[in-house]
Amino acid sequence: MAYDVIVVGGGNAALCAALSAREEGARVLVLEKAPEAWRGGNSFFTAGGFRFAFKSFDELRELVGDLSDEEAASMEVDPYPEDTYYDDLMRVTEDCADPDLALILVRESQPTVRWMRDRGVRWIPMFGRQAYRVGDRFRFWGGLVLEAVGGGPGLVEMEYAAAAKTGIDVRFEAKARRLVVDARGAVTGVEVRTPGGTETVEGGGVVLAAGGFEANAEMRTRYLGRNWDLARVRGTPYNTGDAIRMALDIGALPWGHWSGCHAVAWDLNAPWHGDRKVGDGFQKHSYPLGLIVNLRGERFVDEGADFRNYTYVKYGCRIIEQPQRAAFQIFDQKVVHLLREEYRIREVTKAEASTLEELARKLEIDVEGFLRTMREYNGAVQPGAFNPAIKDGKATRGITPPKSNWALPLDTPPYLGYAVTTGITFTFGGLRITESGQVIDCEQRPIPGLFAAGELVGGLFYHNYPGGAGLMAGAVFGRIAGRSAARAAAAAARHT
Repeated sequence: MAYDVIVVGGGNAALCAALSAREEGARVLVLEKAPEAWRGGNSFFTAGGFRFAFKSFDELRELVGDLSDEEAASMEVDPYPEDTYYDDLMRVTEDCADPDLALILVRESQPTVRWMRDRGVRWIPMFGRQAYRVGDRFRFWGGLVLEAVGGGPGLVEMEYAAAAKTGIDVRFEAKARRLVVDARGAVTGVEVRTPGGTETVEGGGVVLAAGGFEANAEMRTRYLGRNWDLARVRGTPYNTGDAIRMALDIGALPWGHWSGCHAVAWDLNAPWHGDRKVGDGFQKHSYPLGLIVNLRGERFVDEGADFRNYTYVKYGCRIIEQPQRAAFQIFDQKVVHLLREEYRIREVTKAEASTLEELARKLEIDVEGFLRTMREYNGAVQPGAFNPAIKDGKATRGITPPKSNWALPLDTPPYLGYAVTTGITFTFGGLRITESGQVIDCEQRPIPGLFAAGELVGGLFYHNYPGGAGLMAGAVFGRIAGRSAARAAAAAARHT
């Protein structure tokens, strides 16, 4: 069968591209090199949270079909206008993000969420991850409010159901190996390897949406640097940079922060690749409520610099620089009830002790260094009202690094410590695209027939990342790339 659009990849960005192309009337094929049991790429391993702009709570409520009046009354949510979203993105990326791509992401975020809802993706508030109960209301913070029903696995399930309903063909264990180009340099198809052999699939437009190179230890070391070959891979083992390499092989322009990535604090004894049963449960994101120390017992970040949405990626990268690539999140009983659900799973590396000295010994942290850090920190905590749902200004004074918010003394045993390492989610370097999602070559010209979306698009994230922006970017640019590829295929067909 001939296809108009071929989508390489099988996660959120790829499925949005496929659905968008199908709406334009294109015959669409999705190629996924993973077996069906691993479908969904990195999207499966997320919480399913989408960061999008909204002007009012009423706009949010329209997206959640079954939100009761009682639930709505219990929610306290500040508007998240486009200007704030854009400013957050530029602030955390140190003003490196491509302004044009950033504007597209911001302006198309809510329309794309609505488009996804109309195609069967259902949304619920992130009560457990993005809100704290303050009084009788849930105060949402950090600009992130809604998640797909069922988290990442639910998102993948709903998107594949939409693809099946609209007649999109999906082939698993079908690895795209090479882009086929004609004498003009236009992409006309994909060479595919399957268990049955190698074949060429022709298409009028190709969308690359197969993730970054985070599961490729050689590429991680080459581009990210020392010790990144030893990072745990948070998600799928199948994102090995194939689609990026295929594009570079035909002259695509490398773009973005090739030495940067999205990383998180990940359980120290997690497997080398994601576990589909545990999902994103190995992550540990409640560190603003406590302290982070290394094996020497030293702090190395300001745990309270901002809401975790705006620091967790940067701090995840810092852990790999520490001795034995390890760190420890320390809490006392004043905040245990506020810890996220991932701290209570069975597969967790933790210790509990009635004294700080005993805790250090159990975690094999340098005891003297740890106790010195705890004394200095507790002595530096300033008075003030603690409120985890706002940047409360309750800080330390006279120590480095400071703790700028949520600074409570650690003095209420039993104490808890969680051992973490760096888990890599995706890489920031990739391909340069136009505003219509078309891949650009090294001579700054669009490559006919080639489009891209998702984690392999460079130029959007640098140094850091606002939580929920990755899935949102995948959906926004997937929708754009799929539509553009379908229109390009139709135009090519008219001229043959």
